Amino acid sequence: MRVGVITFPGSLDDRDAQRAVRVAGATPVALWHGDHDLQGVDAVILPGGFSYGDYLRAGAIASHAPIMAEVIDAANKGVPVLGICNGFQMLAEARLVPGAHTRNAHQQFIRRDQKLRVENASTAWTNEYSTGAEIIIPLKNADGRYVADAETIARVEGEGQVVFRYVDINPNGSMNDIAGVSNSAGNVVGLMPHPEHAVEEGFGPDTAAAMASGTDGLGFFTSVIRSFVTA
Repeated sequence: MRVGVITFPGSLDDRDAQRAVRVAGATPVALWHGDHDLQGVDAVILPGGFSYGDYLRAGAIASHAPIMAEVIDAANKGVPVLGICNGFQMLAEARLVPGAHTRNAHQQFIRRDQKLRVENASTAWTNEYSTGAEIIIPLKNADGRYVADAETIARVEGEGQVVFRYVDINPNGSMNDIAGVSNSAGNVVGLMPHPEHAVEEGFGPDTAAAMASGTDGLGFFTSVIRSFVTA
């Protein structure tokens, strides 16, 4: 399986996402924001960072990058797309997932190992988890507060599009503790925390077993492989 990872000006975690794909057993393919070619990949990742300096709004300019026309078309055809942090903001700006993002409620950049609850384990990126499972994933953002109007919140809650929810603490003031959502088809998922930083022992969050031993993020990448193989 070939998974494309798009690099935008200001991307910080594209190489980490490529490595996570490789660790999971798939082949990462480096894609460029200025191209109009997805190179026939089977899935796409929009990585974290500060694309185009987060000018206008985080993810706003990147959502209009040349390659995003291909991403939008592919997503609408059912290709799995994952947006991580800044990538989540791009998905929202491109209207591939509902909602939007604003400055964190406390007006501060935050970084922490964050507990999440899996609310939907049937998406292309979460089928290796169990609904209700709690996982620890690193989080780092300044504009991570998920917001939407009351009608949209009711819809994503009622239709199972809330994929992850913050547990114990809401780090950025997101409405309904929402940490990640999907499109209605479940092939497009966006979340604020960074699963690519929790795929290898020795480099992930601390656990009760050992320091830096958390690998709860690996399931994202094995999930998309599974969804492709079983499709």
